[in-house]
Amino acid sequence: MLLTKASNPSIRLLLKRTFHNKNGKLLQRERRGENPITRTGRILLNDLKTGYKIITNPGKITKRFPSETDIVVIGGGAIGSSIAYWLKEKSNVDSFDVVVVEKDTSYSKSSTCLSVGGLRQQFSLSENIQMSLFGHEFIRTLKTRFGPHADVAFTPHGYLVLASEHGADQLLENAQLQKDLGAINVVLEKHQIKERFPWMNVDDVALGCLGLEKEGWFDPWSLLKLLQTGSEKKGAQYINGEVVGFEFRDVDMNIEGVQKYNTADQPSAVVVKMPDGELKTIRFSLCVIAAGAESGKVAEKLRIGTGQGILSVPLPVERRKRYVFVFDCEKNAPGLNTPMTIDYSGAYFRRDGLGGKFICGLSPDAENEPDTKDLEVNYEFFDQHVWPLLARRVDAFNAVKVKGAWGGFYEYNSFDENGIIGPHPAFTNVYIATGFSGHGIQQSPAIGRAVSELILDGNFQSIDLTRLGFDRMLLMKPLLEAGII
Repeated sequence: MLLTKASNPSIRLLLKRTFHNKNGKLLQRERRGENPITRTGRILLNDLKTGYKIITNPGKITKRFPSETDIVVIGGGAIGSSIAYWLKEKSNVDSFDVVVVEKDTSYSKSSTCLSVGGLRQQFSLSENIQMSLFGHEFIRTLKTRFGPHADVAFTPHGYLVLASEHGADQLLENAQLQKDLGAINVVLEKHQIKERFPWMNVDDVALGCLGLEKEGWFDPWSLLKLLQTGSEKKGAQYINGEVVGFEFRDVDMNIEGVQKYNTADQPSAVVVKMPDGELKTIRFSLCVIAAGAESGKVAEKLRIGTGQGILSVPLPVERRKRYVFVFDCEKNAPGLNTPMTIDYSGAYFRRDGLGGKFICGLSPDAENEPDTKDLEVNYEFFDQHVWPLLARRVDAFNAVKVKGAWGGFYEYNSFDENGIIGPHPAFTNVYIATGFSGHGIQQSPAIGRAVSELILDGNFQSIDLTRLGFDRMLLMKPLLEAGII
């Protein structure tokens, strides 16, 4: 929902404060119906031309710490790097500066690199389906974008999503929407699943949806490095540091000859803690929060969730820890064509390589949510919760040997488990791209493109992601997936 259509009283108050001049008259551009996102982008781009811009050589990666920049992106994972890449891709490399601040440049604890790298279109929301379709298109054209050696080891074995009798109708509805939007899948009845995958027990299964094309899995690290290197080659600069605060200032803005007006207390700089503990500041014209599982904490430093009015509503993104287990199945293992199988219980598994190795996992219920102070793995969770579900679905999995595991942080949107993309309504220069709750890696190319469109074009050009804006938290209207695990 666009801000101009908001019915919440606090939002209407914000609009009155922002879009009226000192005499209480609506500005002429707003009378003609200019989209507020378009307006914000136009003002900010005008500021970039006349404000504190530093000049860099196009395509040259400078090592000097940038005290000023046009756009700062907080978070250099797949989403932050995609935003930086698309901002430079869609513009002249020397038209403005982009700085990415990442606290862990080894990415050893990054959600991006610890994910399983799945790519699917099996969602119930059109936005998620379309973003993942573009994710596949982006991977398909990597060599065109990044050169002949660009590769992310995409394995096109598809997803198989199983449904019980209770979830069968929803699976049918979801599958039809996916087809309508361009996905290629087939709905299988119980006997058809058994014919294709004779190793699977289907007694309690009603239907399954199998992705025939454009689905599978890939190496997240390879995609991240392509996006990072691609953005750096176009002039984006990466800084190893942690954003620990913001500076604020009053901002006077001009609207093409209209009298100046004041937007009080807008963020103007990030405070960055360097690896040696030194604090430095980077002034910016525009800021994007793309800090993954840490995004909620970063937002709090902007008083989002701790302030007054609209700022009392938090960015509902928090850490959740998830385990991925690796096991060997030596006898009667599912074949090489095994898809990423999503059981209706929530458990999943897929092959990992050409041998008898598999990976698997399960999101815990609320009572079993693990502590997020570290990435240690609780192997009892496999024995007590995951293994029984796998063994029920595949007889051969009754005799497996766990070979290893890893834990990763999940950027969990506790409001509705879907991404948040777009401007924050309390600030004219803060954008958000976070909260994708497990499917951010596959949608990162589309997310980066979408944010660049908002900033450079003033509105979404490729996929309309308006419903994923922050406004839905203000209006208490969650955007929920149906029948999707």
